[in-house]
Amino acid sequence: MIHRSPSPDVAIPEMPLPAFVLQAAEGRADKPALIDGPTGRTLTYGQLAWAIRQVAGSLAARGLKKGEVFAIFSPNLPEYAVAFYAVTTIGGIISTINPLYTADELAHQLKDAGAKFLLTIPHFLDTAQEAAQRAGIEEVFVFGEAEGATPFASLLGGGAPPEVEIDPRQDVVVLPYSSGTTGLPKGVMLTHHNIVANICQTMAVEQFEEDEVLIGLLPFYHIYGMVVIMSMALYAGTTIVTMPRFDLEQFLQLLQDHEVTTAFAVPPIVLALAKHPIIDNYDLSKLRYVNSGAAPLPEAVAEGCAQRLGVSVRQGYGLTETSPVTHFTPRGDEGIITSIGFPIPNTEVRVVDVASDADLPAGEPGEIWIRGPQVMKGYHNNPQATRDMIDDDGWLHTGDIGYVDAEGYFYIIDRVKELIKYKGLQVAPAELESVLQGHPAVADAAVIPSPDEEAGEVPKAFVVRKPGEDASEEDIMAYVAERVAPYKKIRRLEFIDEIPKVPSGKILRRKLVERERAALSA
Repeated sequence: MIHRSPSPDVAIPEMPLPAFVLQAAEGRADKPALIDGPTGRTLTYGQLAWAIRQVAGSLAARGLKKGEVFAIFSPNLPEYAVAFYAVTTIGGIISTINPLYTADELAHQLKDAGAKFLLTIPHFLDTAQEAAQRAGIEEVFVFGEAEGATPFASLLGGGAPPEVEIDPRQDVVVLPYSSGTTGLPKGVMLTHHNIVANICQTMAVEQFEEDEVLIGLLPFYHIYGMVVIMSMALYAGTTIVTMPRFDLEQFLQLLQDHEVTTAFAVPPIVLALAKHPIIDNYDLSKLRYVNSGAAPLPEAVAEGCAQRLGVSVRQGYGLTETSPVTHFTPRGDEGIITSIGFPIPNTEVRVVDVASDADLPAGEPGEIWIRGPQVMKGYHNNPQATRDMIDDDGWLHTGDIGYVDAEGYFYIIDRVKELIKYKGLQVAPAELESVLQGHPAVADAAVIPSPDEEAGEVPKAFVVRKPGEDASEEDIMAYVAERVAPYKKIRRLEFIDEIPKVPSGKILRRKLVERERAALSA
């Protein structure tokens, strides 16, 4: 059975993403578009549109051509949007990168994406330059100034950009990286039409108004922050207050001082809003909506936040591979706080039996399949992974287990995929296992998600030590921590005699997950 949105389908214009998002910017020229939270530095819509054109002209003069990749390795800043839309205005492709990445991780993505230019901040320049040299980057730009990099501000004198012919349905606009259902991160090819479609689809149920103020905390490198905040909110004419990193007191101060009305968040932030005593020191009376995504939100946390702040708490669902939104609870419908809501317009959904691919009735859990205009073009340079993810009929197999109730509300309860969601960020077990197996004392290892109230899940390693080795848990966790981004660190470790595997050698993670759950409930 195919499930659809209770809302009617929406028209999706055939437009390049920058032209779509900025089409009303001139009419809002004096309105603040982006405000840097820590400093108060403001870009109006008029200044934003002007800067985008200037930088686009400069990058074209420097040789950035249609289809070439420009990577951004930076926390959230107002100028992030300038770079993003300047590159895409001239047909370039943006590859956004987690600013916590090590030089190894950064170099891998730069090389895999085939990036030509890299943009970062002074604080990250050493890491950026090391990775850039290894990846053959032609030029490194930096927000602000730093020796050895070109100041981004120097691109503001470029003049009008050249006209570039863009095919919205075929031309890739962004190349974020996702682990998909399994394995190491892969480049997700999202077209102009994918993102424009998802903005139109999501706006139909979220319905931003121009007088809203959003907190731009969710990282713009992540598809959630990139599309819902940096794209959809600018299209709607709202004001975005950016934060380069999460600090609870600063977060609350900005909510209060800027009279923020809407906060898109991940479960750990909702947990803080529900339980942290410092919340009572701030006036959050203007806050009306708290929307949670990227990981499941416990019912008690959602209800605690809603009751404490008197706000509407709703959940949504999506994947990088779906641009990202596929489900959302519409505004005005807060009746089922545990649900991810309904399919958004122009989206088809099936719930299928994992073994047989047969459609399941209401109430029966199965794998969620998605089909719609927001589904990615495919994985970059990886046709086999694309075929594994999207079948011949266009259905994207999410790897997540859920069900739909008799009223059409969807729920996510588990997942087939093996990814760990640490505070909404994806951690691939295979990547950590590869690092672990480089330790001289480790004979074998497996990594699973371990439930955690604050983070949702944390990576836990099961390790088999080599005979005669006595490396401690702390030694091995420190070894991994030196080689991966902080959010990927092993947070728990248990020594074990043997890793359960099938005859082919594939790890039986489910057995380890069941062992972990049993231990935690004992």
